[in-house]
Amino acid sequence: MAKTKRSAPEIEEKWFPVVLAILAAIAFSYSVRMTLARYDYTFLIAESLLHGHVGWQTQPPSWLNEMIAGPGEYYSVFPLGAVLSVLPVVLIAHLGVLGSTPQNFLVSLLVGLCVYFFYLLAGLEPNSRPRRVMLALFPIFATWSWCNLGFAGAWQIALGFALVGQAAALYFTFQRRWPLVAGAFFAMAFGNRTELILTLPIYLYFWSDPPVRRHSFNFQAWDKSLRGSWKSLGKFLVIPIALGLCTAAYNYARFGSIFDFGYTHITNLEKEPWYRHGLFSLYAIPWNVFKMLFEGMEDIHYFPYLRPHPFGGSIFLSSPFLFLLFREGGNLKALCWSTIGLLTFVLWCHGNPGGWQYSYRYAMILLPWMFFLIARNGPRKLTTTEVTLFLVSVVLSVNAVYHFLWTTKMHP
Repeated sequence: MAKTKRSAPEIEEKWFPVVLAILAAIAFSYSVRMTLARYDYTFLIAESLLHGHVGWQTQPPSWLNEMIAGPGEYYSVFPLGAVLSVLPVVLIAHLGVLGSTPQNFLVSLLVGLCVYFFYLLAGLEPNSRPRRVMLALFPIFATWSWCNLGFAGAWQIALGFALVGQAAALYFTFQRRWPLVAGAFFAMAFGNRTELILTLPIYLYFWSDPPVRRHSFNFQAWDKSLRGSWKSLGKFLVIPIALGLCTAAYNYARFGSIFDFGYTHITNLEKEPWYRHGLFSLYAIPWNVFKMLFEGMEDIHYFPYLRPHPFGGSIFLSSPFLFLLFREGGNLKALCWSTIGLLTFVLWCHGNPGGWQYSYRYAMILLPWMFFLIARNGPRKLTTTEVTLFLVSVVLSVNAVYHFLWTTKMHP
């Protein structure tokens, strides 16, 4: 049978998101200066894995103070998924292709993938191309993601993988139904940010029945659907289960317990005032709420007269575009807000709001669900309000990138 020729508009639509992603990655790469790239915990452990060790064999430099001393080795507190995520880049770097700091290539790649998948996700609704472009760029360039990913430390890279993993998992669940690939990207997401395992029931629900449920959310007859969709569910779960078992073995090999990720072994951690009630505690909620929602900016006596606070800041002041979350309309609204609420509660219980950062870096894991709300609750074409809020958010991000990454006036 002869192949059907693609029309010019179809070819253009196929390649447009690729070109947009490449341009975004290039723009990001040249706009940042990766000031925390030396905090390469996951790169060091990935290199150790290549040599058959779960820990670093020599004493790490003094600034890597989150390495845990073990019998003859030094272990990282980052989960196995975060280490495996950077392993391909470490392999390529060994060929001498990426230079001495492969983080630049990796983070730029993550940015490009984010833009690519968010552009495709924006096509779930009949949005115009200009609006899809704006929506695709928003999670990186109109939020705190631009500056925080620009630091390129192991913590920020893990958040970048979590963001890409969620965006891709949602795309291969809602738009291009491919359970094995969706499961692999979900594993990438929770492998880098463990709290994202809490979103597993959502994916199980939408893989428990044919695509008719993609635009609805109703738990009735879920058990029956699960029994009838075992093949898709099995394909989705195979890689996450494999990662979970490998992570358990990895934890046991390092600390003698499958549930011990090593955070409590960090030197003097228990002496830090924000952890006096434990790594997670309800006592931490007020401070996290203030940092995430109400922390303002600092006054300075020179242009632009305001600069971000270096240890937190309101996500709405750093990205006014997020005020669009509260518009009426859109399906999956209850699902998105419930997911945002659940993940936010976990983040707020963490003793430390994130340390050195622009705005509230942990909230990067909420952006895919915020994206869904904004993409679905507005008009299908750009409006003056949307463009204005987007541009203001981009300007605020540029201001943060300049102050954090290109001046010496702000440093940890």
